[in-house]
Amino acid sequence: MAKPQQPPYLHLAELTASQFLDIWNHFDTDGNGYIEGKELENFFRELEVARRGAGVDPTNAAFKEKMKEFMQKFDKNKDGRIEMSELAQILPTEENFLLCFRQFVGSSAEFMAAWRRYDTDRSGYIEANELKGFLSDLLKKANRHYDDKKLNEYTQTTLKIFDLNGDGKLGLSEMARCLPITYGIKLTSEQFNAIFTFYDKDGNGYIDEQELDALLRDLYEKNKKDVDTKNLDGYKKSIMALSDGGKLYRTELEIVLCRDPMM
Repeated sequence: MAKPQQPPYLHLAELTASQFLDIWNHFDTDGNGYIEGKELENFFRELEVARRGAGVDPTNAAFKEKMKEFMQKFDKNKDGRIEMSELAQILPTEENFLLCFRQFVGSSAEFMAAWRRYDTDRSGYIEANELKGFLSDLLKKANRHYDDKKLNEYTQTTLKIFDLNGDGKLGLSEMARCLPITYGIKLTSEQFNAIFTFYDKDGNGYIDEQELDALLRDLYEKNKKDVDTKNLDGYKKSIMALSDGGKLYRTELEIVLCRDPMM
């Protein structure tokens, strides 16, 4: 009987971009963009073997408890599965741009400033052929400079990760999942559209800081959360950092307030 193929690179102390992608493809066997179900159990079992050097029994109660603790730590959106950006926080990576987003990107505002240079029509997407320039701009802002070969590797890896349908576009909502921003409220797309339309009275596609303040207070009250002025000001400040000259556009607000942005 043939010996099952061992998952690549899990034993390494550091991974490159391409090695990370090989691991992802190995465990995301159905190619749906998540490691879930049996895939997730296999991943955790093999990770334990690689890190501890001993076999594990997935039916053992201790194994199940360890896996539960593991998911509590890394399953940031609590959906019971691991997505690409979450795996990026699990595996030790040498220098992959995407996996080090939190280290490279000085702020969400810098990310958005670089993004706007390419998403000029505010569609929430940039073309795949613009990606290299976008990544290069971000890396320069973070004072990290790479030769053309390494930048090409980052670009190709990013394309493989985010352009799953091969349409040549990369969505802001997908890439922004790697940003170091967290908010206390998450809406469905339907809820978001209704409340944004209410506050965007003139239908120009953006709201200003005063309207954002009212919107956030409304959300807190509807979600039965006590309005802490200090926390609310902090939320508002971090969200306004994504704005363009005080204008917060629909696509940009949607990435931070929605569970599943529909851009």
